[in-house]
Amino acid sequence: MRFGILGETRAWHGDDREVSLGGPARRALLALLLVRPGEVVPSDRLLDEIDPAGALSAHSLQSQVSRLRAALGAGAAIERAGAGYRIVVDPDDVDAARFERLAGAGRAALAGGDAARAVALLREALELWRGPALADLPESGTALAAAARLEEQRLTALEDRVEAGLRLGEHGTAVPELRELVGRHPLRERPAGLLMRALFAAGGQAEALVVFEETRRHLADELGADPSAELTALHRELLSADPAPAPAAPPAQLTNFVGRAGEVTEVAGLLRVARLVSLTGPGGVGKTRLSVEVADAEVADAEGAADEVCFVELAPLADGAGLPQALLGALGLRGNGLQMDGGARTPVDRLIAALSDRVLLLVLDNCEHVIDDVAKLAARLLATCPRLRVLATSREPLGIIGEHLFQVRPLDADAAVRLFTERAGAVRRGFTADPGLLRRICAALDDLPLAIELAAARSRTLDIDDLAGRLDDLLGVAARGNRTVDERHRTLRSVVAWSWDLLSEPEQRAARRFTVFAGGATAESALRVCGTDGETLESLVDKSLLEFAGGRYRMLETIRAYGAELLDAAGERTSVRRDHARRVLELVRTADPHLRRAEQLEWLPVVAAEHGDLVAALHWAVEEPEVETAFELLASAFNYLWIRGASASAAPQATALLAAVGEAVPDGLGEEYAACALLAASASASGDAGQRIWQRHRAAAAKALATAWPGDRPGRYPVVLLLWMMRNAIGPDPEGAFALVSSQRDCAEPWARAVAHYVSGFGHLGEGDPAGAEDAFGEALRGFRSLGDRWGIALALDTLAGTAGARGDRGRAVALTDEALALTERLGALEDSADLLVNRGDHLAADDAAAARTDYAKAAVLARRTGSSTYLAAALRGLGDIALEEGDLAEAERLYGEALERIDPHWIKSLGPRLRTLIGLGRVADARGHSAEARERYREAAAAADGMGAPAREVLRILGLSEDVVDAALSSVSSR
Repeated sequence: MRFGILGETRAWHGDDREVSLGGPARRALLALLLVRPGEVVPSDRLLDEIDPAGALSAHSLQSQVSRLRAALGAGAAIERAGAGYRIVVDPDDVDAARFERLAGAGRAALAGGDAARAVALLREALELWRGPALADLPESGTALAAAARLEEQRLTALEDRVEAGLRLGEHGTAVPELRELVGRHPLRERPAGLLMRALFAAGGQAEALVVFEETRRHLADELGADPSAELTALHRELLSADPAPAPAAPPAQLTNFVGRAGEVTEVAGLLRVARLVSLTGPGGVGKTRLSVEVADAEVADAEGAADEVCFVELAPLADGAGLPQALLGALGLRGNGLQMDGGARTPVDRLIAALSDRVLLLVLDNCEHVIDDVAKLAARLLATCPRLRVLATSREPLGIIGEHLFQVRPLDADAAVRLFTERAGAVRRGFTADPGLLRRICAALDDLPLAIELAAARSRTLDIDDLAGRLDDLLGVAARGNRTVDERHRTLRSVVAWSWDLLSEPEQRAARRFTVFAGGATAESALRVCGTDGETLESLVDKSLLEFAGGRYRMLETIRAYGAELLDAAGERTSVRRDHARRVLELVRTADPHLRRAEQLEWLPVVAAEHGDLVAALHWAVEEPEVETAFELLASAFNYLWIRGASASAAPQATALLAAVGEAVPDGLGEEYAACALLAASASASGDAGQRIWQRHRAAAAKALATAWPGDRPGRYPVVLLLWMMRNAIGPDPEGAFALVSSQRDCAEPWARAVAHYVSGFGHLGEGDPAGAEDAFGEALRGFRSLGDRWGIALALDTLAGTAGARGDRGRAVALTDEALALTERLGALEDSADLLVNRGDHLAADDAAAARTDYAKAAVLARRTGSSTYLAAALRGLGDIALEEGDLAEAERLYGEALERIDPHWIKSLGPRLRTLIGLGRVADARGHSAEARERYREAAAAADGMGAPAREVLRILGLSEDVVDAALSSVSSR
């Protein structure tokens, strides 16, 4: 018989039939006896706890015992023992005892490092619970004590099970359960620590730090206590952990690596002594595959030359202009932040900032078509980033000082035969052939891996002797002696041409049309653009003309180059490129509204996978020129480009398009023109070229945007409105930009309404109306929340935190900033996380200088790792403030000076750090008694504040500066 007290008291026969126990008194009696099976429970205690009112007599108790015996039958014995009773059952037949045994065994397994066994045992233990323990004894002291003990063990077992799951990598599934657990037990530190670890392992570092702060505040408010040493140590561990975005990993390979193990070892060894190694050789010789294997070896080898590896595929680049942006993208870095921060002065500067102290192996694959640009960039990065190493693949050397060349040669004879046999066996079950004949075939193919793979794929339909004869005829084998690199390249081209000629006409048509894809294609896109069917695509995969992995078709660059020639020869280039551009436009146009709603996290990677094709489509549309398509591509991709921080990748095309159309806005494309102007200006956000572009086209774009968004009806691209305001906040007409966006408060487009409220909040701040500002920001937050747009929510939370901090509610300011931090991390916006960490440090500084210092330092690490000079400047300014408050004037001046050097004055997000830095320098000068220098610094700050179009006093107050500091700044300017 089995018994249950983990919930209502129940009993079951061995065949799982439930026993009818009778009324509540009998259930309570059985539960008390089962708390400790086999132990005697005194009769007077049974009477008191079954019936505290005293209505139950000793005779009645004896009667209840008799009835319970009758109900249980032979399944259990209830014995009279002295002055009490006991139940004689195997403890493991009682769910509570079995739970304790399993939970103890699970904990022991966890302590012994067997997480899988621990999960199984603990899950079995927890499944025994049906409700609150001893639920039939709500007033029994004995039962309450036992229930409290069991509930504590249940909670511990749950924590043990979650920890075991985390050790097995179950981070994502654990987070919701841990959130609920922490919510029910806010003062319990272990689930908080587990949640922090789960969030961090799942990529949510900011969210993990938020959990610590919330737990710390609960402990302080409720218990007046600090977090335990263990939780504090975990917090420090997370703060010091590397938060860098994950660089692009080498592409996954679908086939075994044959015949080059020694070369992998040799190249890896060379990278330990050389900082630039170039793998050279003809197309198809295996340079890319060798580089992938070397990169994988570096990742796996703890003693390798790099802590990280980043693989950058350069074949999709049309020219060298997009090279820096391609590297930024592969490194996981965004070109700009949510707040339209320009970051470093150029993408190259941003790369240098991000890589300056990073131990990284950068693999640059397929360099030959942009060789000069690669050489210049590699030389500069290696000169400025001392811990960086570069592995390049190219048909020719980069030709720069320090380059070590490794000539990738064809396979040796045995490896070539093994490769042919393996690949032929993949398409023809049970493939066998005479080794001598296979050796002759491979020799005819110059032992080139790609040529061997193409020929082996034909063994599916050709007899091996027939295949050998055709290759003899094709390549003129008898006339061969030693082969040069150029001759081997001609061999490969001949084999590609031969493989191509053996395709059916529909296969040839699909293959040559596929060459317009720069980054591969989904099945749907390939079917549409190539005008083909799924069977044809699968046939091209079988014949090694296409590869299929990760849901996308791809074509090797050597084959793609040959196919592109045939596309031109067929006279199809223009029409197929047009179809390709229209397909890309359809994709980004479909994605655009989703990127402003809750689905943005799902849609961002969808569009990101098409990024190379977006750039290629833009390049073609601008050069053709297909003006309308080009403008629509830029505008439809605008939201994606800014969220991902990839605006610089489209800037060259935007600039060329504006140059082609001038200041005459095309009919019906006003919004698109404005988006184009914003993207063109981002080409060098703080440089002279970007400023000239902006100044030339700003007025025409402003008029066109105002026409597209008159206030009584919505335009098509609401994100352009927000970025327009941010770009114009510092400039000749900030009021006009604010007015344009604020006028959309009653717009039918919900995202535009939210943005209008967001922007109008700044107007209230400028007018000295903080309450109105908070209402407006709150309305914006509600709008963004209703849409599920994390980008907009983060913007609104940050501004609300600023208003709360300005009125002295620093606790709310910190809480709001914490929430914004969690969102920016989910978006992958680490530079914006740096910005928010600085803001949180500013809110904490007055009450908790140590916590503020931690936030500033963490922000500086993030900003350096992501190459954001503006956010690094803000972090350095915060550290300067701490040094100043501690009386370390020299350190404060050093930090302020370094911050001022990095600040870009043309960006709205630079204004606050610049003002605070100037005022900090003024305070340093004041403290030293250098009043003239202090007045000059204050004068600069007041003048910069005036440039915002609002009273300088209000601007300085918005930044949270105290009244005495504001007075000092303004009194230094005689005209005020």
